[in-house]
Amino acid sequence: MFIASYNPKSIGDVLVVVLRPDTIQQKSEKKGNVVRIFDAESNTTLGYNFFGISTVLADLQGHGEEQLNQEQVDKLNKLLEENDFDPELILDANPKFVVGYVESMKEHPDSDHLHITKVKVDNDQELQIVCGAPNIDEGQKVVVAKVGAMMPNGAMIFPGKLRGVESMGMICSARELELPNAPQKRGILVLPETDAFEVGKEFNFVKGAELFVNKV
Repeated sequence: MFIASYNPKSIGDVLVVVLRPDTIQQKSEKKGNVVRIFDAESNTTLGYNFFGISTVLADLQGHGEEQLNQEQVDKLNKLLEENDFDPELILDANPKFVVGYVESMKEHPDSDHLHITKVKVDNDQELQIVCGAPNIDEGQKVVVAKVGAMMPNGAMIFPGKLRGVESMGMICSARELELPNAPQKRGILVLPETDAFEVGKEFNFVKGAELFVNKV
């Protein structure tokens, strides 16, 4: 997992890099302008905060999630080495919002409204995703926020369990994707059968913005 976020208006000139979900007990250590956050029990790195990052990466957008390239990640790893940290950052360039296909669905054994789905995404990968939307069904084309995605509202998608069942991502609603004129009600976005939304491809937010253009 590799999520980078930069929002100088809210938290200053700090790049936040998340590698793993938070744990119950965690600690941090600061060396120079770099803070490492880690699990207190296992010492596994959870993420880094890079202070004064504009002096290292001058071309950040500053609006939340940053899609870094390999050259930028290499500069961050060099900064880690210079501050006696392991250069452990590995870029994940795979798209995090993809068009998926609901191949199967069954009832959750411990819920009257949750469903366990198998969803085909990119790279011929099949994900198990627990979904509570009332309109979910087999055979649908949907938008999947994979593990490692940052939602438009800043929420991060981590591996999880819903009532004991593993869920590796989220099937999104138009409202959660913050598409213009999105219906303000429960229910996932079911994509139309057009070439603009091909199963396994990255979800096109520009085309998605046109889905409700004539609706209020």
